[in-house]
Amino acid sequence: MRAPLSPLAFVRRAVDLYRDRVAVVDGPTRFTYAEFGDRCGRLAAAVRGLGVEAGDRVAVLSPNTHRALETYTAVPLAGCALVPLNTRLREGDYEYILRHSGARLLLVDPAFASTARFLADRLPGLQVIELGESSEALLREASPAAGEALWSRVGQVDEEAPITLNYTSGTTAHPKGVVLTHRNTALNVVNVMVHGRLCQDDTYLHVLPMFHVNGWGAVWAVSAVGARHVCLPKVDPLEVFRLVDAEGVTVAFSAPTVLVMLLNDPAAAGWKPPGPLRWYVGGAPPPAALIARAEDELGIEVVHVYGLTETGPWLTVCEWRREWDGLPLGERAARKARQGVGQILCGEVAVVRDDLQPVARDGREVGEIVVRGPTVMAGYYNDPEATAQAFAGGWFHTGDLAVVHPDGSLQIVDRKKDIIISGGENVSSVEVEGVLFQHPAVMEAAVVGVPDPKWGEVPKAYVVLRPGAGATEDELIAFCRQRLAHFKAPKAVEFVPELPKTATGKIQKFLLRAGRPAAEV
Repeated sequence: MRAPLSPLAFVRRAVDLYRDRVAVVDGPTRFTYAEFGDRCGRLAAAVRGLGVEAGDRVAVLSPNTHRALETYTAVPLAGCALVPLNTRLREGDYEYILRHSGARLLLVDPAFASTARFLADRLPGLQVIELGESSEALLREASPAAGEALWSRVGQVDEEAPITLNYTSGTTAHPKGVVLTHRNTALNVVNVMVHGRLCQDDTYLHVLPMFHVNGWGAVWAVSAVGARHVCLPKVDPLEVFRLVDAEGVTVAFSAPTVLVMLLNDPAAAGWKPPGPLRWYVGGAPPPAALIARAEDELGIEVVHVYGLTETGPWLTVCEWRREWDGLPLGERAARKARQGVGQILCGEVAVVRDDLQPVARDGREVGEIVVRGPTVMAGYYNDPEATAQAFAGGWFHTGDLAVVHPDGSLQIVDRKKDIIISGGENVSSVEVEGVLFQHPAVMEAAVVGVPDPKWGEVPKAYVVLRPGAGATEDELIAFCRQRLAHFKAPKAVEFVPELPKTATGKIQKFLLRAGRPAAEV
């Protein structure tokens, strides 16, 4: 007997088994799993009542609130594909995505009311509903029976149908819509449950934006085990510390830059979580020195995961081995900075040469990370050319360059587009950044290649100093030259107040290469 795979089935099970447990905390608002399931069902019925049909796309623009969380279940329950929108884009970006996806309905937080008005004027066929008074009115009008009727059909869902359309950052061209199916995301949820070590006793803090590949799957995985969601609309270190203490948070996901924020906030001095706290970082390679500081100063367990929107997204995890327990803190952190090994349901992950043959397991030979497996996207929406290019040779090509260590763990050395070729030698910007981060005055660093008449290009570092700390360009260059081959050391250092980042914490190196270190918002 074959049953379709869908995260909706996981949520339905939680609603049935954990009815009286608190499911969601959002400020003073709390819902049990029974209430959460009822709200999702009635919202799904309300969406269908607006004339939106099965197979249509419904977009959501909202920070991490309980209403945003509900859309990740309600919209697919209505038979539609959800289009989560990055909250830091420009109005023109939203217009492009909504046009490209053909979204029929936009569910929008009141904080984006002016953006919603702009989009409604530009896209006359688009319905706009505010996630607040308007959506609550729709919920009151929708009968619980209508929601139950939709829940009863979860077992007939088409597992190959799109559940979400997640748009990439589009740093060099228009963003691409990544089609993730019910099956893709269900298997990704299992990866998150297994490698995130989730259980019903966990309390998960939504630090990572839900729009970022469905909160890496946490929007469904936390529910699947009957754990508790705690919503965090904006990353503020004081609020993070407060919620960890008040709600007994045991697990969170974020980009490495969030750990930087926490470590450098004055409130971090002397703070420790009330109990064990697992903090999963991904989206950018975390420097080993950052992991060491976070574990030592904050008393949390840092786990490094790696993936892309196109891979579901969880792909690898730095799976810890007991024989490493006795290593000094610095060496343990260096192991944890690796991208690790393929997750249990990701299929095949390999690091290959140009001929798609695997590189040696020597920690030195560099190749591209490729994958083929059941969590990989169905393709780019309405873009067969880009899809074919991404799947050349029967593998999905990540664009990330890595080595494989003798124990089988992967370690990224750079993005293909970020590798610096200086005088014929390859320089890993990730390696140089990791060394800069060891300097006590450095809070953040990004390294890019800049033109050089003699060497073709040379490394240049953009550095953010810790509050109250000081360092000179010559000092940081000398610091790197003591720890790296001289051709890898930066030839120039520019101090900046902040690095340009995406909403999910990825440094926008294309702006640095263009000589524009100021953030584009």
